[in-house]
This record gives sequence, C-alpha cells and structure tokens, in this order.
Amino acid sequence: MRQRKIRNEEEKLAALAGHMTREPMSIRGSWRQYFGNDEPIYIEIGCGKGQFALTMAALHPENNYIAVEGQGSVILRALEKAKKSGLSNIVFMNEFIRDIEEYFDESELSGVYLNFSDPWPKDRHAKRRLTHADYLDGYKRILKPESAIEFKTDNDGLFAFTLEEFIACGLEIIESTSDLHGSALPARLATTEYEDKFVKQGKHINYCKAKVL
Repeated sequence: MRQRKIRNEEEKLAALAGHMTREPMSIRGSWRQYFGNDEPIYIEIGCGKGQFALTMAALHPENNYIAVEGQGSVILRALEKAKKSGLSNIVFMNEFIRDIEEYFDESELSGVYLNFSDPWPKDRHAKRRLTHADYLDGYKRILKPESAIEFKTDNDGLFAFTLEEFIACGLEIIESTSDLHGSALPARLATTEYEDKFVKQGKHINYCKAKVL
C-alpha cells in the first residue's frame, strides 16, 4: 500500500537520526563494533512501523536488532516509537535492500525475520519476492550456520512459493503452519501491526521457520 507523503519528512527523519544508521553499507563486517558488544544480531527486513522489531528488542535485551524499511513515511513512525522506548539494542535502516551481501559479511547475522512481505503476485515479478532463491542464497551466506529464517504472511500463494523455495535452496524447515495463532506452536509474543489487524479480522496467519545448515 502506498503511503502518504509526510510534511517535512526529511527534517523529521533527521531529528531522529540517532536511532538510524545513514550509511549502513560502510558498517559491513563491523556490526558488532557498531553495537559495541558480541551479542547475536538479528534483522527484520520490511519492519513497517516497527512494532515487531521493537517488541523483540524489549523481550530480548541480550540480542541486537536491525530493522529495515524502505519507505521514509513508514520508518518515521518506527523511529518515533524507538525514541520513546529508550532501547539501545536496536537500530533502523531506511533502505530497500536488493543485495543483502552489500550490507553484511559472511556469517555476520544470527537470524532473519520476513514479516508480511510484498507478495508480488504476478509470475513475472517472482524474483522480487523476498523469499525468492536469489534472496535466500544471500541470507544463507550472511547467516551463521544453524541460524534461522522466520517468515509470516497472510498470502497463501506466497506461503506455498516460499516453502518450495526454502526446500529448493537446501534450507531445513523446522516449523510450519497455515494457522499460527490457532496452532500448537509456542506463543509468539511479538506481532506486527498487520498481523494484529488480520487476526482481529479472523484471517489465518501462515508461518514457517527454516534453518541454515
């Protein structure tokens, strides 16, 4: 969904720059130094207004989190929440990531979250899906062995596509359900804004977790 342009967006983003890295490519290979510790680093690609990433950072102060969102008007809301939270183990990137290896070195991260990514439903746009093999191969290289990619979507077609891509790319699917909130899987305390809305509407949430071998 296209977001409305926010008045004085650039000025507002600049005022919240302390919660965002402006030149993330320059940090490639040095994210531990950036956070100032050796704790695991997780990334959410397409963080929206930041609810999931900020909840994870609050629940897991022993980890570091990077939340990525390409739309300035959307990440602005996330940055406003980050400022109020006072959390120091999370940073935001205002980027549309095409090649994740431009931002992270081999085995630099401990997990990837893909929540309600754009489904790009037309076949000719399949390579734009964040779970396409081209993207998955990049995630595999920047993740430590035994790390996981976790994926949520309300789109059944994208879910079926993702499961096929995970298997084709040699990932081990360790959890999978077409009804996350109605399943026996452990309760997920961190949800996204979209997820909360869909659950209230009675929609099922597809979820899978795949391990990098």
